[in-house]
Amino acid sequence: MQSINPLSGSIDKSLVRIASTPGLGLTHHRSSPSRLTVKCLDSANGGRTRHEWQSCCAVLASKVASQQQDSKKTDGGSTGVATVNGHKTLDFVPINGAVAKSPFALPKPLSISDFSAVPLHGSQLRVAYQGVPGAYSEAAAGKAYPNCEPIPCDQFEVAFQAVEIWIADRAVLPVENSLGGSIHRNYDLLLRHRLHIVGEVQLPVHHCLLALPGVRMEHITRIISHPQALSQCENTITKMGLNASREAVDDTAGAAEYIATKNLRNTAAIASARAAELYGLQTLAKGIQDDSSNVTRFVILSREPIIPRIDRPFKTSIVFAQEKGTNILFKVLSSFAFRNINLTKIESRPHRNQPIRVEDGGAKQFEYLFYVDFEASMAEERAQNALAEVEEFTSFLRVLGSYPMDMTPWRPDMEE
Repeated sequence: MQSINPLSGSIDKSLVRIASTPGLGLTHHRSSPSRLTVKCLDSANGGRTRHEWQSCCAVLASKVASQQQDSKKTDGGSTGVATVNGHKTLDFVPINGAVAKSPFALPKPLSISDFSAVPLHGSQLRVAYQGVPGAYSEAAAGKAYPNCEPIPCDQFEVAFQAVEIWIADRAVLPVENSLGGSIHRNYDLLLRHRLHIVGEVQLPVHHCLLALPGVRMEHITRIISHPQALSQCENTITKMGLNASREAVDDTAGAAEYIATKNLRNTAAIASARAAELYGLQTLAKGIQDDSSNVTRFVILSREPIIPRIDRPFKTSIVFAQEKGTNILFKVLSSFAFRNINLTKIESRPHRNQPIRVEDGGAKQFEYLFYVDFEASMAEERAQNALAEVEEFTSFLRVLGSYPMDMTPWRPDMEE
């Protein structure tokens, strides 16, 4: 069983120069907008397989191609609006000393062009997340690994690839929210990449309304944030009597950073209390989410799986495609029910390789992949028997990970 490998392509030797000594990491610099120079580092502290090295080179080759296209657009005088994860990116400008802490002193989100040397063995654990400092994903990374070095990434895809090519040791990414539902993009990426789920984090989300110092509530004419954050606070904002338009951006902390860098005195952001501290904003209101039971579930991804145990509660995540036939999904789910295994999640996504099945008579049926989480460890015989039976009814089956459940006590009135 294989997942789709997103890393493909070849190296253009006229654009990329590789040193003769192979090694763990890569460093590069741009000599021109369309030229990328790559140099291999010493591998005395570790090794890399031929496949992984080729994957690294493929990523860099795709970046070179992207830079060539951007260069052509620039030469032609055309401009476009950049987007990240389907939303407009924000154009930041330098600011004066108007904020307590300059956003430019904070780590810049990692992009594919920023791949650098791999940390040496025994160095501080590096954890990738999507967003900028102050994002809820950063808080989830800190909860999972309190002493880690968080690495902000500008896209979910970059966080996956950062772990794959050893830029980061782990990635912490959201997969579902108790109010907004599943983050479908990350479910699709779980299948495209070969990372393993090694843990989960359930993070209570407490939204705040933030603005520049001295701005009063009645001055606000626009509120910006992530689409889910806007929807999670809609009723509360309406009750507050704010006559303000809503505008979606890519992440909550990015909205706070945008207000600080642009010095917008008529705009507020929905973000965390930590974002207010980082970007020098004042908090106009706390806990503005419509439901106090607002929790986001994150998964922890690693290059290697962990060994399942039975000395504590475990959860296992799988993905499968069902064989052609009637009642197949019922039979699959019955494999768990007959063994008293509790399912905590089932999510269907279109089968991209075969989205439509044509039946006899010309009837068309949609084909789906099913993501299932169940409360059992792969070290348990009942889980092994259940998957052995599921395999009889499926055309594709992959275990995404078997990992400890997050059993942290939580109360709706807890502060961040």
